[in-house]
Amino acid sequence: MYAIIVTGGKQYKVSEGDEIRVEKLDVEPGKEVTFDNVIAVNDDTTLKVAGDVAGAKVKASVVEQGKFKKVIVYKYKRKTGYHKKNGHRQPFTTVKIDKIEL
Repeated sequence: MYAIIVTGGKQYKVSEGDEIRVEKLDVEPGKEVTFDNVIAVNDDTTLKVAGDVAGAKVKASVVEQGKFKKVIVYKYKRKTGYHKKNGHRQPFTTVKIDKIEL
């Protein structure tokens, strides 16, 4: 059984027991979070979408909060002496999928 959920503007295909990294959620590690925005559920026999999964929920527990590796942003314009180096680390939340409810 798997479900497709939407969080942080992205879609994720999840099954029970999966650990995924999503955009940062304001939840402490060890707490439970519920994803209500489910767009499809496959229960090994049929694929249910749209109105058939209106009340579906995916329950997950937060494993950790963290940041991805640093991405270097370097701006440079030739002949002017202009250069600027900048870095960015995107925050994420790792969640473990506990249960998919229809």
